[in-house]
Amino acid sequence: MGEIKGFVKYKRKNLAKENVNKRLTHWKEFIKPLSKKDAKTQGARCMDCGTPFCQYGCPINNIIPDWNDLVYKEDYEEAYKRLSLTNNFPEFTSRVCPAPCENSCVLEITNPPVAIKNIERAIIENAFKNNYVRSKTITNRTGKKVAIVGSGPAGLACADELNKAKHEVTVYEKNELPGGLLTFGIPEFKLEKRIVQRRIKILQEEGIIFKTNVEIGKDILLSKLLDEFDAVVLSGGAENPRDLNVEGRELEGIHFAMDFLTQQNRRLLGLEINGKPIYAKNKNVVVIGGGDTGSDCIGTANRQGAKSVTSLELMPQLPKQRRKENPWPQWAFIDRTSTSHEEGCKKYFGVLTKKITGKNGNVKKLHLVNVEFVKENGNRIIKEVKGTDFTVDADLVLLAMGFLGPRKNKLLTELNIVLDERGNIKTDRNNMTNISGLFAAGDMRRGQSLVVWAIHEGRKAAANINKYLLKQ
Repeated sequence: MGEIKGFVKYKRKNLAKENVNKRLTHWKEFIKPLSKKDAKTQGARCMDCGTPFCQYGCPINNIIPDWNDLVYKEDYEEAYKRLSLTNNFPEFTSRVCPAPCENSCVLEITNPPVAIKNIERAIIENAFKNNYVRSKTITNRTGKKVAIVGSGPAGLACADELNKAKHEVTVYEKNELPGGLLTFGIPEFKLEKRIVQRRIKILQEEGIIFKTNVEIGKDILLSKLLDEFDAVVLSGGAENPRDLNVEGRELEGIHFAMDFLTQQNRRLLGLEINGKPIYAKNKNVVVIGGGDTGSDCIGTANRQGAKSVTSLELMPQLPKQRRKENPWPQWAFIDRTSTSHEEGCKKYFGVLTKKITGKNGNVKKLHLVNVEFVKENGNRIIKEVKGTDFTVDADLVLLAMGFLGPRKNKLLTELNIVLDERGNIKTDRNNMTNISGLFAAGDMRRGQSLVVWAIHEGRKAAANINKYLLKQ
């Protein structure tokens, strides 16, 4: 604990951002990192609690008080070592994680919490700058071979851990570049692709083989992988988007959010655009869904030069403060404004899309109604509020309503992989599917979630696979 009264003496300092007008002119990250002086001050706010609830909130159990104190002492090399014990990719989580650790910070009970996420970013960027992050030569391999299907955060974390355990790891990716969601889903302004490629390069130098442009189930059958490798891991993510089944859905100009986001990332990477171009310039854009994916669509549409951007959310607006039934140290269900929301959009809460109308086959209007959630016979149901029907103009509609597990394609059907009641891959406590030697991790197993949970999933699967391989 650097300063006993640091949490009283110093206020929380958030990362500085470029002003909206400036950042909308480019696609690069616009967050300015903490200086060493500011990071030291923020580290001093950590109270070194007897029970570190921040670790309770962190899915990967980061040893947060330790590296807060080390940053206060300006020992960045040791801080990096402590951080990398539990987190394979701090450069990703310190950019895109919503920081559940901060919701569980003891200081958050009465004051703004310790800026844990900002300190984490200071540690990892300092580590790269000073060459603390470097590839290590892996010797004395076990001779066991593992194939990982999907190179998103779960697949990469699993690959990294199994490689460190001295197994031979090959990662298969259906796209031209590794990274999965990190490369093709998350916008450049939140996570620059050079950051992803920087980590991929290290993993390659350490011996992990990446085979891109290879779709398992299409280019190579899953059964063939199981014949060639000692273990196979499915970590392809939850790619089955929830659709909007209303009148007018067939009109042109209605797209899934991830198709829109992926196209823009492919443009910036200089890759070929798949399918008909989806672009927001000079259009009235409506985003249905108020989560992170919807927020990413708003930021992307504004940078493309949209005429207007409207956000629609079925759920009612959350309160500014925690409700009594949502106490600390739980994740706080409160109203949050993302950086993309700051950049301009009109938000509607508690609205339902009843139908979509168009002209000459193209979308033109969404017909909406306000709704409320009421309890009937012990069940919470949605009821339309009479007399509240209204319309919004729309030239481009983006569906960001979540995902329904992995795509049900030949990858899953060839060997009759058992799914759970939610449509995700069912596994036992050791991450193994109903097929011996076949494991699953990440959103394919858990369902759509956070990058930090995907890393947790990859690490957990790797530990179980390592035990399985060593018993063979």
